[in-house]
Amino acid sequence: MNMAKAKSPRTMSYEEHLDEVTTQITEIYTVEDEEAIRMVMAAQADEYFSGHDDDPSICTLARAGVDARWVFAHYDRQGRRKKPK
Repeated sequence: MNMAKAKSPRTMSYEEHLDEVTTQITEIYTVEDEEAIRMVMAAQADEYFSGHDDDPSICTLARAGVDARWVFAHYDRQGRRKKPK
């Protein structure tokens, strides 16, 4: 019986992760690059990503999708912008 060993998700550098979050925001929500960059930079300034910098193992493609949705929900200019808790 050949049992394939489960691969752990490929991790990215902190910078690659932020780029992927930005890309996913533009693709999921069809916003312009500049707006997605603004959202990610605002979240970064509020230290949302500080845990990612401290623990690069959470910088995965799957987590980038989670982060993209969270950042959009909290930093979109359509009145949903809230300061993270």
